[in-house]
Amino acid sequence: MKQGFIKTAAATPRVIVADCRANGEEILRMIRKMNKEHAKLMVFPELCITGYTCQDLFEQRRLLDSAWDTLLWIAKESREADALIFVGLPVRFGGKLYNAAAAVNKGKILGIVPKTHLPNYGEFYEQRNFVSGGEIFSYIESGSEKIPFGTDLIFYAEGMPEFSVAAEICEDLWVPDPPSVSHAMAGARIIVNLSASNEMVGKERYRKELVTGQSARLVCGYVYANAGEGESTQDLVFGGQNMIAENGVLLAEGKRFENDMVISEIDVQRLTDERRRLSTFPEERRESYMRIPFKVREEETVLTRSFPKYPFVPDDQMERELRCEEILNIQAMGLKTRMEHIHCTRAMVGLSGGLDSTLALLVIARAFDRMGEKREKIHCVTMPCFGTTDRTYQNACKLSRCIGGELSEINIQEAVKLHFRDIGHSLEVHDVTYENSQARERTQVLMDLANQENSILVGTGDLSELALGWATYNGDHMSMYGVNGSIPKTLVRHLVRYYADTCKDETLKAVLLDILDTPVSPELLPPKDGEIAQKTEDLVGPYELHDFFLYYMLRAGFEPKKIYRIACITFSGMYDKETILKWLKTFYRRFFSQQFKRSCLPDGPKVGSVAVSPRGDLRMPSDASARVWLEQLLEIG
Repeated sequence: MKQGFIKTAAATPRVIVADCRANGEEILRMIRKMNKEHAKLMVFPELCITGYTCQDLFEQRRLLDSAWDTLLWIAKESREADALIFVGLPVRFGGKLYNAAAAVNKGKILGIVPKTHLPNYGEFYEQRNFVSGGEIFSYIESGSEKIPFGTDLIFYAEGMPEFSVAAEICEDLWVPDPPSVSHAMAGARIIVNLSASNEMVGKERYRKELVTGQSARLVCGYVYANAGEGESTQDLVFGGQNMIAENGVLLAEGKRFENDMVISEIDVQRLTDERRRLSTFPEERRESYMRIPFKVREEETVLTRSFPKYPFVPDDQMERELRCEEILNIQAMGLKTRMEHIHCTRAMVGLSGGLDSTLALLVIARAFDRMGEKREKIHCVTMPCFGTTDRTYQNACKLSRCIGGELSEINIQEAVKLHFRDIGHSLEVHDVTYENSQARERTQVLMDLANQENSILVGTGDLSELALGWATYNGDHMSMYGVNGSIPKTLVRHLVRYYADTCKDETLKAVLLDILDTPVSPELLPPKDGEIAQKTEDLVGPYELHDFFLYYMLRAGFEPKKIYRIACITFSGMYDKETILKWLKTFYRRFFSQQFKRSCLPDGPKVGSVAVSPRGDLRMPSDASARVWLEQLLEIG
């Protein structure tokens, strides 16, 4: 539960239709099993105490008495379970029968939620036996207890109100206006669904889309427990498709046709923060709701869910290819629109033979194709200096020829040396002045050439570099339009790889593959034995770590300890904890100290949900202190 992770479970017991005692024993067995996994929220299927397929046996007083007695017994026998537990059963109230979900905690029945929408079509005739519980609120007396009975119930953990849960039942999710919409707007971060949804061809996929889609629309966790083997197969078959989703992402899914349980952790802190950021998500003001506390112990949750190493890059190859194509089109369309707006038909780019300038050139070429302009109007300029290696120089030249652009070479060594003499800087002192002078000279050359040719200078810097401030202020930091400004380094690599894999020009493909194999470097220090001497990731840390840190800091709003925790899990076997902590500290120090560079970025297209544009995304003061973030990391070591 610490850091907001709530271990949740959805379980499908094997039922014996109409044998409540046997079903209660099976439910208790699974409760004990889930309790050993430290699940704090347990959800069972619809009408699981009796079985969903009892049909007209629901009219039998004996069955209904047995079902209620079994619920009381389950509550008593599960009092040591440290969880909020939902089980389904038929409940009598006010002379009518309701299909309901009972919430149990520490030996008590905290509340009972009736089903609102009862199907009465096809193979389902629930209205024959049950009535809708929509808009009902009252109390059911059980001994000396008065149990809240109604749809508008939210259960929250004492001492952790963000752990808030509401229930709906099966068909409630399938209607145009599910009760979960109201539940979420009233403050429920987790919705549970006790379901008995039968199997038909294609239904499994639709159920999955419903669950994940609803969790996304409501910015909530969604725990779906479905009936399975043991239900009558007189006309229907139930497959027990259990699912746990969070804000559009399926965290866990059970195998169909196997009665079992699924477990994962829902991050209620992230859900709370995400709702707060969304100005369109309503405030929690629903006076009709009763809020009922429950008790669970706060403890360190062992995480079983995974976090993608590359959160900006889809794992699935087909999805990754679609994403790359879409991103390239967004970049190209942004540049095309800007050029047409300023009546410009020429573009300029400084070509280094590295990944970023390569991607920028590929985007320019695509934009020119869309504009119907000849690629000869793309002016590629390579500007070798003290650190340029033959490998990157040759790749820059080959790439320009393959694309069909004009290529110019301007060696800036003499210009930089003259500048050093003017400012009294020794050529032997390889400090930040030595490095930045080269970057600024390159930008001056490009800007002036662009003016000469009435051309637009396209920037090459990427999102990862901007986050770390790994750019020379008023050097490569500046351009007339930056096409890569919202593309993280890990994604840049995949975009270039995608272009290489899909292009028909074998020469271009070979150049792109060699560029992909070249170490990332600004090449501002003299080579050693002809090889790159200055490797960026040796200096600032691995980009795969920094992109991971960046995503979970900006997109998820995680605190440093939480990022450290999930990074240690995600990169286990790749980086030790000391290395992760070292670079995380570096990330926070650089991210805060380098905001002044991001405060004056040139325009550029936004392609994803994480960006640092000072106009539409990251409004951050340049003088903000990183102290409170670094203090938390210092507690670790």
